[in-house]
Amino acid sequence: MFMKNISSQPRKQRKMLYEAPLHKRQKLVSVNLDKDLRERFNRRSMPVRVGDKVEVVRGKFKGMRSKVKKVDLRKLMVTLEDVKMKKVDGTEINVPIHPSNLKLIEPDMSDRKRQKIVERVEGKFEVKKVKEEKKEVEKKEEVKGFKCPVCGKVFDNKNELNDHMIKEHKEYVKGM
Repeated sequence: MFMKNISSQPRKQRKMLYEAPLHKRQKLVSVNLDKDLRERFNRRSMPVRVGDKVEVVRGKFKGMRSKVKKVDLRKLMVTLEDVKMKKVDGTEINVPIHPSNLKLIEPDMSDRKRQKIVERVEGKFEVKKVKEEKKEVEKKEEVKGFKCPVCGKVFDNKNELNDHMIKEHKEYVKGM
């Protein structure tokens, strides 16, 4: 068997980070979970997503809690809504923070991929079923086949509908 050599040299580690493909970069923006979430999800960390509520653990903005506004996979940085800095000219800019300096407090569990991550390690979570209810309503409204414009009956093909129109609704056909 061929085994890949893993280097501990900093230059090679940096090169690995710079050249990492997107699917690996997504895992590099993982954030530690709060103690309650660790017990509930049965895992230690989770990739951060837009809409998650996080707390800054280290740095100038330590202790601030905010929602994730943007996740930059290219730079491996996370931008929060309330973490801002004033420039010399007075304009405010969002400050990017490295994910290792954040702690996940309230994850957005509406995403199916994230639900599967938690289920895979047998964790417990509650999901807001807002999106699924909308899909069910749309499915009920969809009618497959051909609907009679007069009585509303549904037919499998156009020929059956035409035969029905001629037999049942002669006056409607003549008016067309």
